[in-house]
Amino acid sequence: MAAKTFTMNLAGRTLRVDVGRVAAQANGAVLIQYGDTTVLSTATASDKPREGIDFFPLSVEFEEKLYSVGKIPGGFNKREGKASENSVLTARVIDRPMRPLFPKDFRNDVTLNNMVMSVDPECRPEVVAMLGTAMAATISDIPFDGPCAMTQVGMIDGEFIINPSQEQWDKGDLKLTVASTSEKVIMIEAGANEIPEDKMIEAIYKAHDVNQTIIAFINQMVAEVGKEKFTYTSCAIPDEMFAKMKEIVTPLEMEEAVFTDVKQDREANVKAITEKLAEAFADNEEWLAVLDEAVYQYEKKTVRKMILKDHKRPDGRAIDEIRPLSAEVDLIPRVHGSAMFTRGQTQICDIVTLAPLSEAQRIDGLDAFVTEKRYMHQYNFPSYSVGETKPSRGPGRREIGHGALAERALLPVLPSVEEFPYTIRAVSETFESNGSTSMASTCASCMSLMAAGVPIKKMVAGISCGLVTGDTDDDYLVLTDIQGLEDFFGDMDFKVTGTKDGITAIQMDIKIHGLTRPIVEEAIRRTREARFFIMDTCMSKAIDKPRATVNEYAPKIVQIQIDPAKIGDVVGQRGKTINEIIERTGVKIDITDEGAVSVCGTDKAKMDEAINMINIITTEFEKGQKFTGKVVSIKEFGAFVEFAPGKEGMVHISKIANERIEHVEDVLTLGDTVTVVCLGKDKMGRISFSMKDVEA
Repeated sequence: MAAKTFTMNLAGRTLRVDVGRVAAQANGAVLIQYGDTTVLSTATASDKPREGIDFFPLSVEFEEKLYSVGKIPGGFNKREGKASENSVLTARVIDRPMRPLFPKDFRNDVTLNNMVMSVDPECRPEVVAMLGTAMAATISDIPFDGPCAMTQVGMIDGEFIINPSQEQWDKGDLKLTVASTSEKVIMIEAGANEIPEDKMIEAIYKAHDVNQTIIAFINQMVAEVGKEKFTYTSCAIPDEMFAKMKEIVTPLEMEEAVFTDVKQDREANVKAITEKLAEAFADNEEWLAVLDEAVYQYEKKTVRKMILKDHKRPDGRAIDEIRPLSAEVDLIPRVHGSAMFTRGQTQICDIVTLAPLSEAQRIDGLDAFVTEKRYMHQYNFPSYSVGETKPSRGPGRREIGHGALAERALLPVLPSVEEFPYTIRAVSETFESNGSTSMASTCASCMSLMAAGVPIKKMVAGISCGLVTGDTDDDYLVLTDIQGLEDFFGDMDFKVTGTKDGITAIQMDIKIHGLTRPIVEEAIRRTREARFFIMDTCMSKAIDKPRATVNEYAPKIVQIQIDPAKIGDVVGQRGKTINEIIERTGVKIDITDEGAVSVCGTDKAKMDEAINMINIITTEFEKGQKFTGKVVSIKEFGAFVEFAPGKEGMVHISKIANERIEHVEDVLTLGDTVTVVCLGKDKMGRISFSMKDVEA
């Protein structure tokens, strides 16, 4: 195919797309440039379906190449290694709108790869990769029901910014990503500084409108360079198999098996049905090979029909009813803060740890404006939480994504560094899971922070809404607080966190080709009502405000301000002075470029001692000031007294005692602790002390 270039104006910048110029052996490839940000996006697929699987094997990659920002990777290897957290989160955001647009019976391996080759701070590489992925898949010969498009929206001083620069994105009050098809919204991801619901909806549909101009641009590309989609082997369950299954297990029997509020009972019932069908199909190897998927589909159709037509949920709840709630704090001794939040069969225990600012997480990525993270929220999902057994291999993409969502939910209410000079780590341990553990993590983390004495500004809660749709856009039902079964068999997982004043985070992903505006508006309204209910009836009963002080086992931090010009005096040559203070007192000391000094320790007397040393070092010496110090050197003419690390003054022999002495050693020995008074500075600028005038 001959190379062809397409361009459009997008939010005041030129978007350039080269097709056929590079990566010709991929099924689809675009070299996309927005400003000076350049990304190579490719889409490739295997020729045949992968055998023995019952899911679509899609892989989405976002590769951060540090040469794109003029950096050489750290470490011994000097090359990119494990994907960064930002890479994982970006890949997840790309995956969520793309996955529903592939055929449901498609089992060929597909890889969507994005390689960031240069970064212009005015054009975020994430949005370029999102667009490049959609374009590469749409113009390829891979079966894909596109196009789709993605737009990011920021907000500064109440004004929306389309595809903001990195600095605007980091400093603004809104970080919103919206993906759309030509008709509907298909994915929403947001972090927000308590944005009101109406304002959030306005931003979502402003992005949706921009997406329509991009989709028109992609359609132009398809018309000129798009490939014909290849024919694939369908892995759909045969209709005759479904018919036979319904003869053996009637729809009523399936309803009775599925509709129970105890997850373990439901799983046991479905297992019994599967065994019954396996016995019936013992002579049909073809049907046995897909039996698990067929039972899953039968169960799914049963649940969806009962919810949509009869308004009956598996556990018997009303459509807008939240499962039983409970909350408690301080269940784990000696940690700095702990809380447990339970909603039905979903249970999260969150533990908060406080540390000095020097413990902040360092970030080495493409964002020049964010180099460290002071608040970290991490999420763990062990196999026992769902009654399964498997070895722990560390956090996967799902765990990283859930942790990031809860982190984003609480960031807007955290105190500033000046108000609370701590690094904060919250870890959510999943004890039990049956739907929306990330939202339970948000609730548990909020309470755990308050229990730890972190002065958060407001309480934050989160909840998820689900959806079951029928044959038309008007035939749907929104469900409040979905459990696992409703998530698996439903069409939407719409998670929203926030305070009573507005939204702090959204994560919406779906399994259908988009949501109408009425569905989006209803989901946002439902989650608002549910958040208020959770805060008022559960969370506030366990703890209603942050504790006045940090836990007894948490480090205490006192912050003082010094003249920035004196920082060098406190640090000393090659860190000698500050290290001596730390060695003497056992505290930790952090100093910012602005002269903010944080002293961290568990012994108040030692902290006060360190602060006193710092104050002495940074104070301009005046006549009459008294100090206590140690004799560190004796000369014929007097003694040198160290009154702070790296700070010495001289007591002349005539100022040691009221009576005349012949030798300094007659009164003083090395290591003596003495009290002296400052006499000022001598002609050489050295500090002069007197011992005999202390009481004068």
